[in-house]
Amino acid sequence: MEREQEELQFLGIGGIFVEAQKMILAWRRIFAKIAVSLIVPLSVIFLLHVEISDRMFAKIDRNEQALEEAPEGSLREERLIDRLASEWASYAAFKAVYLVVVLVLSLLSTSAVVYTVACVYTAKEMTFRKVLTVVPKVWRRLVVTFLWSFAVLFAYNAVALLVLVPTLLLVGTGAGGVAFLLVFVPAYLAGLVYVSVIWHLASVISVLEERYGLAAMEKSKELVKGKAIVACAIFLVFHVGFVGIEVLFRKMVARGRGHGDAARAGFGLVLLLLMSLLVLEALVVQTVVYFVCKSFHHESIDKSSLADHLEVFLGEYIPLKASDIQLEHFRL
Repeated sequence: MEREQEELQFLGIGGIFVEAQKMILAWRRIFAKIAVSLIVPLSVIFLLHVEISDRMFAKIDRNEQALEEAPEGSLREERLIDRLASEWASYAAFKAVYLVVVLVLSLLSTSAVVYTVACVYTAKEMTFRKVLTVVPKVWRRLVVTFLWSFAVLFAYNAVALLVLVPTLLLVGTGAGGVAFLLVFVPAYLAGLVYVSVIWHLASVISVLEERYGLAAMEKSKELVKGKAIVACAIFLVFHVGFVGIEVLFRKMVARGRGHGDAARAGFGLVLLLLMSLLVLEALVVQTVVYFVCKSFHHESIDKSSLADHLEVFLGEYIPLKASDIQLEHFRL
């Protein structure tokens, strides 16, 4: 990064994006290698999942409609029931495999990008081979953080349902129910975005500090104070981008058979490129947000200590200790 740490705290949404873009362009070779080896496969799997899921669900939907029209107790009904059971089992198995593969590639991509950005921050010499050496040892810490984040998200949604369902049963779906939903839905979405931001920042902490899991999420919650609006706005920008690409892919490629195979392939390649660039940008930006939050709270990070702890000693990744990364608060 070209800016001194004291200056990072003043970066807003635009400044963070500019800083991330400068970093990607300055180190485009190594980021390109990370993208090709990890992020592009992740994007390919995500987009293929959209098309395969669409086809599988369309087939299930046709068979369910046929089941409704089949005579009750007939041989046709029995065959359709067996076929639907098999198709739903295949769909569930496909989703499970997809989630596992996406999780692994996502964590590996996060590890690689966060480590690379930290090396850039410390002006530490790095190679793509060194990044690949460190990544498998770092991502296991991210797994613990992900599991805790998933547990928090599950609990959040469970509590939301416990509030939503009894309230609607009590007040009904009339004017009172509509008024309640007008308050509940925005509050729920705001909380969901906030928890997601905490999770993403905790992923960076899990790579660069000794904290991981619930401890990383607690530290993330502390760091995001004062920068929550900026962090949430950035998250929404990327989320809208991801949803937009998914919608376009489903419309123009998965369900766009009227456009012709060549046009569909062209749309697919363009959307794959956009998805890969967006994922790379998002991972770099979330790491820059970490340094911005550290600067905002006047938590100085000694670059030489950070560089030392980014090294690989005897094949072991040595994460930063709190004493290294939580140095004395600097005075402006």
